[in-house]
Parts: sequence; C-alpha cells; structure tokens
Amino acid sequence: MVINKGDTSALGRDFFRRDTSLVARELLGKMLIRRSGKRCYSGIIIETEAYYGTGDPASHASRGMTPRSRLMFGRPGIAYVYLCYGAYWLLNAVTEEEGTPGAVLIRGLIPLEGIEDMKKRRKISVVRKLTDGPGKLTVALNIDGRDNGKDMTNGRGSLYMAQGPEIAGHFEIRITPRIGIREGKDHMLRYLAVGL
Repeated sequence: MVINKGDTSALGRDFFRRDTSLVARELLGKMLIRRSGKRCYSGIIIETEAYYGTGDPASHASRGMTPRSRLMFGRPGIAYVYLCYGAYWLLNAVTEEEGTPGAVLIRGLIPLEGIEDMKKRRKISVVRKLTDGPGKLTVALNIDGRDNGKDMTNGRGSLYMAQGPEIAGHFEIRITPRIGIREGKDHMLRYLAVGL
C-alpha cells in the first residue's frame, strides 16, 4: 500500500484532552511531523503505549507531581520528552484534562518524509528499521530534550501530530501488555497498527 501524507493540519488540543488509552489507540494511523529549518521529517504512527498516574506503577506520575513528571499534569497535547536510561530520548504526548496525569509514548512509525537523512542519523539503510522503536524514532527525527514542553497542537511549530492519510480500515489494532518496563507489565495498554 502506498501511503501519501494526506491532511497535515495539527490535531487539536481536544484530541488529546481525553482518556489516555483512547488517545493511544486513536493515534495509530496519525502522522508525526518534525520540521527543522527547511527540512521536514514525518512518519505514520504504528505503535503506542498509554501511561496514567496514580495506580499505574510504570508511570513517572505514579507518585504524584515531581519536577520530572510535572508536564504529565499539564496541558494536553504538550510533548513530554525524557531521557531513558541515559541513552535515548523518548517522545510522549500529554493527555487527559489539565491536572490529571497521562501521556502516550510513541513507540513506532512508518517513515514517510526525510528518509535519507533518517538513514544517516541511524546509520542503517533498511527503511522499516529506521523508526521501529521509541529511541530509534527520536534519533531518526532528531527529537531530543530541547523538544520537552513543546505544544504539538500548533501546526506551525517544529513538532506536531496530524490527521495524516486516510488509511482507516487498512489496518487492524492489536492490544498487548506494555513492554520494556519493570512494573505494570500486565496492563494491556500497548497498541499496534497491524497490516500497514
């Protein structure tokens, strides 16, 4: 299936101001867009994970608001970018009503634009492997701690999420336990677009 960019207008704040697992599920098939100068990098979101607050032991907000997790309590649609194990930046979209913590981790993309630059950054040539993990996609799209706190509902900004192509019905959604965490592994909060 050939995927075109489709609608590149930003998803509004109301899209993110909902239950975290619903947002995680509905981000599948949407587009992540990164602008850097005159260059544009993008991909179709194909894997996400939902994280809540109290009661979710894998969440940075499980023990309440801290300097690290404060953005999870903030405005929906904000980028929450943090360094994982001192090695990889991970991109999350803040969800829920302001004051209620929630975030969706973007775990995987199908690259669309800027693929040659992504290959150079990742030092590999296999397109499907450029962005098939949360740390890999931030390297490929040059996302790092400077993006923490950016408003991703602003389509004129350097980092945002868009409606993307009309591909509803072209993939199935698989729901699994989250991976790569120590606690909360039994929560069925990982969503994958299968068939793209």
